[in-house]
Amino acid sequence: MWHADEYLEKLYDSSMKRIETAKASGTAEERKQYLKHKLRELLGDFDASEGKEPVLLERTVCDGYIRERVQLSAIPGLSFAAYVLVPDSYSRDPLPVVVALHGHGYGSREIVGLKPDDSPDMEPPGAHGHFAIQLVKRGMVVIAPDVAGFGERRLQADVAANPDVNHSCLRLSTRLMMHGKTLAGLRVTETLKTVDYAAGRAEVRSDRIGIMGFSGGGMISFLTAVLDPRIRAAVIAGYPNTFKDSILAVQHCVCNYIPGMLAHAELPEWLGLISPRPLFVESGSEDRIFPEQGFRVAADQLREIYRLDGAEDRLMADLFPGRHQISGRYSYDWLFDQLSQPGAIE
Repeated sequence: MWHADEYLEKLYDSSMKRIETAKASGTAEERKQYLKHKLRELLGDFDASEGKEPVLLERTVCDGYIRERVQLSAIPGLSFAAYVLVPDSYSRDPLPVVVALHGHGYGSREIVGLKPDDSPDMEPPGAHGHFAIQLVKRGMVVIAPDVAGFGERRLQADVAANPDVNHSCLRLSTRLMMHGKTLAGLRVTETLKTVDYAAGRAEVRSDRIGIMGFSGGGMISFLTAVLDPRIRAAVIAGYPNTFKDSILAVQHCVCNYIPGMLAHAELPEWLGLISPRPLFVESGSEDRIFPEQGFRVAADQLREIYRLDGAEDRLMADLFPGRHQISGRYSYDWLFDQLSQPGAIE
């Protein structure tokens, strides 16, 4: 057998058998705690910045909200910027907050209605749908960090080689893996720092923190929600699927791969670690990189996880007509309701 196709199929089947055996060997709660512990290990450890105060970079009055840009730091020697959108409805009573994570593209500007050169984007929104604006206009504070490897956070070495390079995921991922770390781990570490910052803002109710991400941002959002119980509700768009039907079947960016993850669980079970907290998953019926079949399988498995947790009403799934894009036709209002209605997530 010169070609490894059959070997890879057998490897996947073998992993599934081990996973089913592991599921049966203990309680559901023991299984969840094991996977959360294993996830932290797989992502890799990163030192934490100490004493780095946020820096306000700019403040702009927009239509219905204030837009700030701040500089944060989660790891020694490395800083990142984030947009903070505060609705005009804020007066003295704190509001819910959503951490918004973009996917592949030109960075957080893409979801706050700006072009790469910082000018207003007056064109019809692309796949990201300017979703941070959609959220702030519903009355939530939104914090949108620049994800490592995109826009201004591309590596200088990559930009020097090709000024038009879209991202630095390959170089970042491979360098970090050689040190026993992952790019997903770096991104999650910075997102957790963003949650810290969000919780300390005067405009924010620290007990009403949500997260929403699209595509690669959906990946980071789900990982962060699993690891941080302060995340009270999550919307994962353009990512929920099975590993088998998505990143193992379709060529994806290397940043989607966390070594060893499939040895412990398939993607729906990893997503299910958010349960019993509210979760909304959405995907386009014509999405070619996170296909419909895999989304349907993942949604069914998530429904069973939430049913066993007695939280069926806290899971929503929307397979909408569309491609690899944000819909928000139900998820924007759902997230506002989950974070705003008294008792909705108690």
